[in-house]
Amino acid sequence: MRNQKAQFITLEGVEGAGKSTQKDALCELLDVNGIRYIETREPGGTPYAENIRALLLGSSDEAPQAKTELLLMFAARAQHLETKILPALKRDIWVVCDRFTDATYAYQGGGRGIPRGWIQTLEKLVQGERVPDLTLFFDVPVEIGLDRADRRGNLDRIESEDIEFFERVRRTYQEIATRDPGRVITLDATVNIERLTQEMISRLMGRWGLKCRPG
Repeated sequence: MRNQKAQFITLEGVEGAGKSTQKDALCELLDVNGIRYIETREPGGTPYAENIRALLLGSSDEAPQAKTELLLMFAARAQHLETKILPALKRDIWVVCDRFTDATYAYQGGGRGIPRGWIQTLEKLVQGERVPDLTLFFDVPVEIGLDRADRRGNLDRIESEDIEFFERVRRTYQEIATRDPGRVITLDATVNIERLTQEMISRLMGRWGLKCRPG
């Protein structure tokens, strides 16, 4: 592959979009090209941030307010970024992350109705100018995604929201992809797994100049 700095890659989409399966395929592509990387997720990614994740996603008698949820998301992100993501990138290790700040704009912004300006303020505080180098957005109609998620079972607090919530989330993701097509690659997640993987790998090989593909 051509000379390429360590990349910060994020995967986004509503529940049931197939991110986990495609993340495995992405990591296999990196493996066969001899690229060093770490896998991580949000909220979470470090022991401290995983404790915050448990607060965010677990069920309790007292549900967090929308502002509380937003602040906890960025608290976890600050810990994650400073102790895991940035140190890896500085060591020339790629980062593959299941969700990042786009998810906050989609879920807390679109879903909860938090003003975009509030999220932008926290993003600047926590991240400065650091944004993902590439985001893979797996787009799927909400009904299809939720049906897949239901069949998987064990839904967390946010996954248990109603369909209107997720329709707002999906629209926000689509708006982000439209505004930033240089960073966000939109993939049709309604197709079968093998076809989706093939499309993703093809797009990534072209972008990074990779010469090997899994299998």
